[in-house]
Amino acid sequence: MDSKRLRECLEADYTRLRDVAVGAELTAKVPTTPEWTVADLVDHVAVVYLHKVECMRLGHHPQPWPPEGLDRSDPVALLDRTYAALAAEFAARPPEASTFTWYEPDQTVGFWIRRMAQETVIHRVDAELGAGVPLATIPEDLARDGIDEVLVAFLEYGSRAWPEEYAQALADAGGRTIRLETTGASWLVRPTADRVEASATDDAAADAVVRGEPVDLLLWMWNRAGEDAVSVSGDPGVVANFRSLMTISTQ
Repeated sequence: MDSKRLRECLEADYTRLRDVAVGAELTAKVPTTPEWTVADLVDHVAVVYLHKVECMRLGHHPQPWPPEGLDRSDPVALLDRTYAALAAEFAARPPEASTFTWYEPDQTVGFWIRRMAQETVIHRVDAELGAGVPLATIPEDLARDGIDEVLVAFLEYGSRAWPEEYAQALADAGGRTIRLETTGASWLVRPTADRVEASATDDAAADAVVRGEPVDLLLWMWNRAGEDAVSVSGDPGVVANFRSLMTISTQ
């Protein structure tokens, strides 16, 4: 997806998240993140926005974090302020401009545009679930992009950058592969002894296959949808191991 389209999705999902929060009971629990209330969720997204603003302005992780004196008394007001700051940074910087990110292969503003679009769509789903309202539509192109992002930037890169966190799950994987299939795209995930490799592929053989529509597959991978959202074939142990790898990547 290009950055213009991602910013459109980010704007739409920020607006939906805000609208849901305004109409919700802020003390309601969020079932997909049970340690959070809706208020906690909105506060989290707001602080994430501010963190990315500071990463771009400073060129490194801001410390201390969160900043002292940050007014967090009204999470929706904080969300509004920090989103405005984030949108202003994105408007002032071309996507190809160099900036600090945690993902070594991509040190550009475009990385943060993509990351914030994907962060926001997942958390607006959390807000909808916490508020008990129907899920708004997730565009298929955003969902496909989100699947690719979580496989490559979270799972593949994370297993290389923080190998100690993945060591046991990789040992349990035994090198067995899984293919993720959706409309218009497919990926092969291959655990090795010291990392996970994830690549787009059309028809590579695998020990297990998980199929689903783009939105269903994305939410299943982020543990925002149940097992009935997708269809599974092949070795169930491979699928269980993949779920454990995803849990490590997305926690």
